[in-house]
Amino acid sequence: MTQAVIAVEHGTIGYPDRAVLRDVSVAVAPGEVVALLGANGTGKSTLIRAVLGLVPLLGGSIELFGVPLRRFRQWARIGYVPQRLGAGSGVPATVAEVVAAGRLARRGVLRPPGAADRSAVTDALRAVGLADRAGDPVGTLSGGQQQRVLIARALAGRPELLVLDEPTAGVDAASQEAFAVALREFVGGGGTVLLVAHELGPLRPLIDRAVVLHNGGIAHDGPVPEPIGHHADDNHDHVHPHCADEPVGPVGMWSA
Repeated sequence: MTQAVIAVEHGTIGYPDRAVLRDVSVAVAPGEVVALLGANGTGKSTLIRAVLGLVPLLGGSIELFGVPLRRFRQWARIGYVPQRLGAGSGVPATVAEVVAAGRLARRGVLRPPGAADRSAVTDALRAVGLADRAGDPVGTLSGGQQQRVLIARALAGRPELLVLDEPTAGVDAASQEAFAVALREFVGGGGTVLLVAHELGPLRPLIDRAVVLHNGGIAHDGPVPEPIGHHADDNHDHVHPHCADEPVGPVGMWSA
């Protein structure tokens, strides 16, 4: 039996005064692309942050590459892109300099970058369609392009697993398409992906399995369910924030 890259068994996840998810079990196999879906507030981001050790595990177990989370130390094997923060952050860095930061986990802070590091940065920028912007200040890029820089930073570390928290939410269509191309190349090279999404858009053909969260647990684990409501419209362009009063279906915008 193939060892799972991620294995959550009967996980209760949240905070000492409040469990967000209860008795959740999910596994991600090598080379698999799994999407966590569900309405806002259902615990999608909480689950991936728990997988990365950023949110307490109140019960159950989590393993990464067959190693219990509490003992896992090989973080260079994982690339993480948090919810959209913007790559600029007021720092006068170039696009290539931001992406190069993704190599630090592999080479260490004290060792200067070598040919392998420079090659990884070039490859990552090419993968997200920003090779021609390498020398530009990152603050001059659009929001969608800055998100692509953060994805390139994760790819530059040459990880085996990518963990992505709504990587295409609120970005332009061109950036969504560029990310889909980069993800396809990553998976084609044997990479594994766990991503949070509210909508899949151009990523949908790449998804092997969907896990839909609802009411603190898993409502569906299997093929990607069809979107419902206005999200099912082919002309719907997901570049807007989701309001608390936005109508949703029984498991958010997804039917299960």
